[in-house]
Amino acid sequence: MQPSELDQNHIPRHVAIIMDGNGRWAQRQQERRLFGHQHAIAAVRAAMEAAVAAGVEYLTLYTFSTENWNRPKEEVDGLMELLIQAIHDETPTMMANNVSLDTIGDIGRLPTATLDKLEECRRTTSVNTGTRVILALSYSSRWEVAEALRHACRDAAEGRLDPDTIGPESLRPYLATAQYPDPDLLIRTGGELRLSNFMLWQMAYTEFYFSDQLWPDFRHDDFYRAILHYQQRQRRYGLTGDQITQNNAKK
Repeated sequence: MQPSELDQNHIPRHVAIIMDGNGRWAQRQQERRLFGHQHAIAAVRAAMEAAVAAGVEYLTLYTFSTENWNRPKEEVDGLMELLIQAIHDETPTMMANNVSLDTIGDIGRLPTATLDKLEECRRTTSVNTGTRVILALSYSSRWEVAEALRHACRDAAEGRLDPDTIGPESLRPYLATAQYPDPDLLIRTGGELRLSNFMLWQMAYTEFYFSDQLWPDFRHDDFYRAILHYQQRQRRYGLTGDQITQNNAKK
């Protein structure tokens, strides 16, 4: 499948991906889990290139959750080392594709060497004006909401926020994703049907696409196929289908 087969007037601005299945993929190869993570880098590159080709503005990748810190130390250490190498290797690809890098999450928990490489890549790619790739690192939605509430409560206590005026949009400036639009499409690989504590606030009206494919096997065609499914849906935001049709006819 080619990006030209997609409706260019109905491309999701923001696609988020839960990259699941690395460990199971490695087990099928009778290898350690880290082997699956190593081979997942090709899938990340494919998703990034496909997002660029399709015209997606934002691509958020759930890379490492706060819960992942509880995995065996050997695996966590290996993931941190792999992240450094992957960022180093993929920076030229990002530059060639006009992609910039950003992060969300409690990244202060990351090792210094990882933080340094992330910051180096962010600086290098900051001149790019195309697709923005956002790595969710040491991230969980409950952590994010708790942080947002903590900062909002502090502002309220110091008189910068009136508690009586707080509504659903009042928390948005405090979220880690404040500068980005909410995801239009979530892709989850690996056959699991859950959000795993990922962008719970932001995905109130996100369209979900679940695939049985394990993440290391994910390629460009799979990304385009997910967008095609998205384009076949009607996003109603609480309205009726007839209302949406009438509103579209007025445009």
